[in-house]
Amino acid sequence: MRHQRFIAPLLPIALCLILGIITGRHYPVGEGLLLGVICGVLTVTLLLRHHPRWQTAGICLATFLLGMIIIQYPLPDSVLIQKTGERMLEYREQLLQQYQQWGIDEDSYAIITAMTLGDKSALTPTIRETFSITGAGHVLAISGLHLGILYMMVSLLVRGLRLRMVTQVMTIILIWAFAFLVGMTPSVVRSATMLTVYGLLSLGYRQKMSINVLAFTAIVLLVIHPQSLFDIGFQMSFLAVLAILVFFPLFNGIFSERWLMEHRLVRWLWGMTALSLSAQIGVAPLVAFYFHRFSTYFLISNFVVIPCAYLILMGALLLFIIRLSVLATALTAITTFMHHTLDAIATLPYASIDIHPNLSQTILIYAFIGCLYIICLRVLPMRPDASQRFL
Repeated sequence: MRHQRFIAPLLPIALCLILGIITGRHYPVGEGLLLGVICGVLTVTLLLRHHPRWQTAGICLATFLLGMIIIQYPLPDSVLIQKTGERMLEYREQLLQQYQQWGIDEDSYAIITAMTLGDKSALTPTIRETFSITGAGHVLAISGLHLGILYMMVSLLVRGLRLRMVTQVMTIILIWAFAFLVGMTPSVVRSATMLTVYGLLSLGYRQKMSINVLAFTAIVLLVIHPQSLFDIGFQMSFLAVLAILVFFPLFNGIFSERWLMEHRLVRWLWGMTALSLSAQIGVAPLVAFYFHRFSTYFLISNFVVIPCAYLILMGALLLFIIRLSVLATALTAITTFMHHTLDAIATLPYASIDIHPNLSQTILIYAFIGCLYIICLRVLPMRPDASQRFL
């Protein structure tokens, strides 16, 4: 049945962990008391093995209490990870100096270094405002888009090699090396973790991207660093991926698979549109809540910045490997084109609408989106494999 695709047993556990973290932050309770209650709950849960519903409730309650503990008594940071991160940041400074040696103009340098190395120090307020107005600000922050492009490029390079497990492990190591290089922000760690799970699952030819994978990633990251829950980038990245997993199959299923295969250009255009719409549904209320803005031309912007982001990341990788001045010139030209195009979009009428929802209104908006999704499930067609096409 169609609704079975969205059964995700790890999702309620992730939600209980999140609620526990929020509760523990505002209503701290002694660690000993919470551990005692958790042990009692788990003991009762084991005794209820013949009552699956009560057992599930017990697991959720234990997870909620665990969330209250980890926000009050977080795990200590690893010294090894800190030292590795420091060395990678030193290496990033060397790469930034190499960019400067190529004579790239200031605006292009600021955009390229933000998109490829996660260094935003050179970004001017004008550049930030242009990308924010047009809804393209996400390309300036290293996130799932950038790591996904890098994963795809590395996968294409090693596709012809044998020993599939070895190539996947090498790809995952490179992804984490890049994550350390750009500073291990919450959105980068989330993306690297998801790609790691994706790569490992691909070895078994199972469903590689699902709500369960997203929930598992959230559980792992929040247990390690519960404060990430209150990071804006963390919230936006998870909501964007969740919305893509939920809404993309609905949008992409409007057209038949056979018709899309016969019209490849339309398939690509509609795939980009469906992907952008899905992600925007997930993050737009949050953007309005934090930044009091809604970008009306986000679709047009994404059709510009996503292909440009791919070319910029690929060009930067080749530049560091081959070191040809013509690549630096091409990289500057692509970045300048993207920047000028976004400047033009930002000057269009009503390019950005000011909106100031409070927390309660934001929650109600997401509740409305959830109700709308349930209605769409009954109205719009959906192919079971649709969400795998463009993720």
